[in-house]
Amino acid sequence: MDPATTPLGQMLLDEITPVVMLLSTPSVEQSCLKNGLSFLQTLRPFCSFNNIDVPVRTASDQPYRLHKFKLRLFYASDVRKPDLMVAKEQLKQVITEAGDKMFSDSRSDVPKINHELSSSEHQNTPSWFQFLNKELVRVASFSDHEAFDHPVICLLAVSSKDEQPINRFIDLFNANKLPSLLNDGAMDPKISKHYLLVHDNQDGPTDRASKIFTEMRNAFGTIDCSLLCINSSLDAPIKHQDNPWALYITDASPTPSQDLACFLNIDDINEIKNLMQDLSSKHIIPNMEQKIRVLNQQVSATRKGFKNQIKNLWWRKGKEDGADSLNGPTYNFNSIESQIRVLGDYAFMLRDYELALSNYRLISTDYKIDKAWKRYAGVQEMMGLTYFMLDQSRKEAEYCMENAFTTYLKLGSFGQLNATRCGLWWIEMLKARDEYKEAATVYFRICGEDILHSAVMLEQASYCYLLSKPSMLRKYGFHLVLSGEQYKKCDQIKHAIRTYKSALSVFRGTTWGYINDHVHFHIGQWYASLGMYDVAVKHMMEILACSHQSKTTQELFLGDFLQIVEKNGRTFEVTKLQLPVINISSLKVVFEDYRTFGTPSAVNTKEVSWRSLEEEMLPSFSAAKTNWLELQSKLISKKDIQSNVCVAGEAVNVSFEFKNPLLISIPISGVTLVCKYSASTDEVKSNENESSLEKDDEADLFRNRSNDNSSFLVSEVDFLLGGGETTMIQLSVTPRAEGILEIHGVKWKLSGKIVGFHNFELSLPNRNAGKGRRKTKHLQNEKFKFMVIKSIPKLQGSIHPLPEKAYAGDLRQLVLELRNPSEFPVKNLKMKISHPRFLIIGKQENIRSEFPACLRKKTDSVQCDADSNIMSDTVFLFPEGTSVQGETPLLWPLWFRAAVPGDISLYMSIYYEMVDVSSVIRYRTLRLHYNVQVLPSLDVSFQTSPSQLRLQEFLVRMDIVNKTNSESFQVYQLSSVGHHWEISLLQPPDTIFPSQSLMAGQAISCFFTLKKSRKFSALEDNVSTLPVRSDVRLVPQSSDDLVYDINIAPLINFHHYERLQQEVSYKGDFNAVDFVLISRPFKSNNDPGFSDPPHLMSHHACHFSIASTGPISWLIDGPQTLHHDFSASFCEISLKMHLYNSSGATAFVRIDTLDSAGNGGHNSNINVAQTTTPDNQAGWHDITPANNELKVTSPKFLENQPVKALSLESVSPYIWSGSSSTHLHVEAMSLAEIPLQICVFSPGTYDLSNYVLNWRLPSNGLGDSDETRQHSGKCQGYKHYLTVLQST
Repeated sequence: MDPATTPLGQMLLDEITPVVMLLSTPSVEQSCLKNGLSFLQTLRPFCSFNNIDVPVRTASDQPYRLHKFKLRLFYASDVRKPDLMVAKEQLKQVITEAGDKMFSDSRSDVPKINHELSSSEHQNTPSWFQFLNKELVRVASFSDHEAFDHPVICLLAVSSKDEQPINRFIDLFNANKLPSLLNDGAMDPKISKHYLLVHDNQDGPTDRASKIFTEMRNAFGTIDCSLLCINSSLDAPIKHQDNPWALYITDASPTPSQDLACFLNIDDINEIKNLMQDLSSKHIIPNMEQKIRVLNQQVSATRKGFKNQIKNLWWRKGKEDGADSLNGPTYNFNSIESQIRVLGDYAFMLRDYELALSNYRLISTDYKIDKAWKRYAGVQEMMGLTYFMLDQSRKEAEYCMENAFTTYLKLGSFGQLNATRCGLWWIEMLKARDEYKEAATVYFRICGEDILHSAVMLEQASYCYLLSKPSMLRKYGFHLVLSGEQYKKCDQIKHAIRTYKSALSVFRGTTWGYINDHVHFHIGQWYASLGMYDVAVKHMMEILACSHQSKTTQELFLGDFLQIVEKNGRTFEVTKLQLPVINISSLKVVFEDYRTFGTPSAVNTKEVSWRSLEEEMLPSFSAAKTNWLELQSKLISKKDIQSNVCVAGEAVNVSFEFKNPLLISIPISGVTLVCKYSASTDEVKSNENESSLEKDDEADLFRNRSNDNSSFLVSEVDFLLGGGETTMIQLSVTPRAEGILEIHGVKWKLSGKIVGFHNFELSLPNRNAGKGRRKTKHLQNEKFKFMVIKSIPKLQGSIHPLPEKAYAGDLRQLVLELRNPSEFPVKNLKMKISHPRFLIIGKQENIRSEFPACLRKKTDSVQCDADSNIMSDTVFLFPEGTSVQGETPLLWPLWFRAAVPGDISLYMSIYYEMVDVSSVIRYRTLRLHYNVQVLPSLDVSFQTSPSQLRLQEFLVRMDIVNKTNSESFQVYQLSSVGHHWEISLLQPPDTIFPSQSLMAGQAISCFFTLKKSRKFSALEDNVSTLPVRSDVRLVPQSSDDLVYDINIAPLINFHHYERLQQEVSYKGDFNAVDFVLISRPFKSNNDPGFSDPPHLMSHHACHFSIASTGPISWLIDGPQTLHHDFSASFCEISLKMHLYNSSGATAFVRIDTLDSAGNGGHNSNINVAQTTTPDNQAGWHDITPANNELKVTSPKFLENQPVKALSLESVSPYIWSGSSSTHLHVEAMSLAEIPLQICVFSPGTYDLSNYVLNWRLPSNGLGDSDETRQHSGKCQGYKHYLTVLQST
């Protein structure tokens, strides 16, 4: 990289160049002003030489050539330190003009960061920065501690029309008119001079000028004199297309750039070029070469060499201990230090950087010892620049710049301007090496106390962070915000807006909510201060939904926003108003085509649930692709067959959530839908509608459509949205005539000052756009487009009085009321209920029956089964000819029972058809949905055990627990439901329920006997056709209390569904018995949630099996006590075993009897056998006196076993004298008897349970599908005690 081609190299070649001091007479200036230029401006464009070729030889004998060279021209009056206040005002004017220009050129949109060009400083930084930085460098010019701003030559210009021009040349270089640098001794007053005679051709021929020029040569020498003729265009002004003066004239100049130099022709321009080039190559450069050589010889003679260095150190000894001062010692132009500095600066300007660096090093130590800190910093600064131009030792260059910058800052305000210049050069040095992060740090250090200066430096630092690799976007945005704050403090509003908008490109789309709000809020305020309210409102809207801010900040944001809107004097209409927030995911469109809704909760039910319920009622679809609209009518065009259909006069409801993200309340008014109605469905109008959606101004589109409301009626809602509150809003639009209705969005007014619009269509995805389809235009979402048909009948239905809360088992009589406000009747009504376990349909004749009196059992009641229509789960058909029309409602009875605790959802759908067959919709459904909360009441459970005294008789235990917290119930009646069972109490009701009620949380148990009905014995063959039921009252007898008949509707119906719900896996169990418990509330219900207290409650317990030991039950029948004379013989006793087969198939039964085992239950004092032989074998034994030896003949299977003499105690006290094993078949549901006989050998009490009953059922009679059913079993005998006494 060539340092000369870098921005810093170009700046040094422009700013550290020889200075030419101009002295001109007023006549010269007047001649130049004819061209709109001063004398200096006339020469300036020709002071830069890009193709010069001049040989240069400085201190060394080896010459080199200069190909580029530049001069700086200054009037003598300007060769001085700039006034600080004037300089600040000029810089402020530069910054203000740049802000105005960039603000007018910039758009309102937020600029985007181009990451592809992030490495290019030219593409990312404002162009005016370079101009401003040059001005900041020039502010520190003409300092007395530097020599590169000292004039190297003085150009004296006198006009040919001046009187006594030779004397005028002498008078121009008067000491009183010279710069202070020459008069104060900081600069050598023996400056080279060049004398220029300017002739205006418009004043006459050149004769006088030639004569004067000859006199000049004689007086001042031929080489130092020149003649310049200008304004040669005498006929007409010349307009230069490529005007070289345009770049050097400010925009504030009164003369247009095309009219500049209008009297200078091409010969004049060439003459000026030659003049400046000769001045550079023949005078300035040779004079500088000569002075460098002279100064170098003097420096070498006095300072170089070991001897001179020792002398210099000795002479300066002791100066280091002196006190510091801001200015340090004073050096005149004759001092060796000043001569060394001039030598170094001249060498630098002639690009002999090695010579310049050696002299800078030489003088640096002297200044440091002398504590001339400003001069020391200046030399260190030039050393750093020289290292850079030599492209040597980056570390040394940065060290020198750091040292110079720090030293300048130590001087305070005395060195602030030089510190700024040093910092800018240091920054450019770092940028040239792509060290942008370090450059940003230097920008931050040179901010200083001046606010405007600090703002500019902070902004430039931000772009350094952007250009660093990788880009530091957060620091870029942060420093832009800091810069904007500084701009605002010094009233540079346009610059503040520009920097803040640039910062938005970083913060937009991030989670940095606080800084986003800060930036948008201030941009909005600043735009409002400039009167640009539209843009201000746009930015203020971005911070309205600031939920993360405090309540005070939210009030500030909203208050300022409303003030800006109010200052504008008109109502704003915007499409992206963030307050309140619309939850588009909660958006729901509800309309009624063939589906109508009788309750609000029915709308929220999923469509699949309704379809499964209505499947049997609706006409079947003929094809898979046929929809309901094609089935309804053939009058609809193919284009509209997939459209939504609504009916004229019936509202289309749109519901969605409005959310207030703030902590403060906001008033919302005029919330309404934005709709469009068209009477025709032509394709041309459809295309026009679609093209209208592509308008740029979406607010105008909404405004036009909201005004078209003659063909439909829209609802309007006003409300106050509290802090953090979310409200579901339901809006409606009711079409008045047939046509096409489109819903496009919603509009509302915030605080009565600003109207917001929200487009529904743009919020939802387009499902019709395929992957390969090119989207050329925005398509209308079909969800918001409706085909409006003519008015048709619509049923209105309700169920009353359906409770919102009920206790489990609560039984109520309800009424379904259907109304048809239309003048046209409906027919062919059908109805289906989702949960018949909770809700069933009654009979029309019972509509006026009194409940619960209608459920009480009558003396002449006839038992019957449940009605097949009511018990069916299919569709209920209203009687033929049923019609609903006009003001007369149709009333139909319903029965409700709260079957189980929990939150119950009941669904009901009513189908009806139109009498008018010309309608597009021929049938409709009325959907009703209700939620009932069922609370626990009584928990009832039963346990059964067989009786030991009678066959087919059981003991039943009922446990009741009151699960409520405060309610008391009266347990009124228990009924058994079975084929042949009767139930009776073991205790009177007063003993069971002393208080006649079951208190909250109380538990109680009571016992009953369950036995086969006597009717079953008489009608044994018809048990399956004549069920027998029994009822037991659990309250004291009273003339007012009767028994409730569980055999009539609705109790029998609900019991049917309870049996289906509680059905056990084995359906062939004929021993099951059902119980129904009737209870009533003991006192009035005080719970405010119960609008109507319950009157009657039923609790159903089904499928309690009584066959605890299997399908075979038996009982041994015989005497329990008898007397016998054992001295005569042993006692023979005859017994009977009764068996009953309760299954539905023939059972194979085998009874195996076993003789007395062990201590067998013999309770007498007579010595009897306590044990038997192995395997419990028994038989006849010879009993001999005790003093004789017992002999036993062993069976054959015991011959191989060791024989042991048995004692008398081993003899069995009794034996089964009948068959040891009996086999028989017992028919289904029938009894059988088996005779048994035992022989007792001694008195005592005996347990006759030593027998085993084996049973087996054929599998084909039990239902082979149930593999878990037991087909066989083995049962031990029941305990049966027999007492035999010795007769006297």
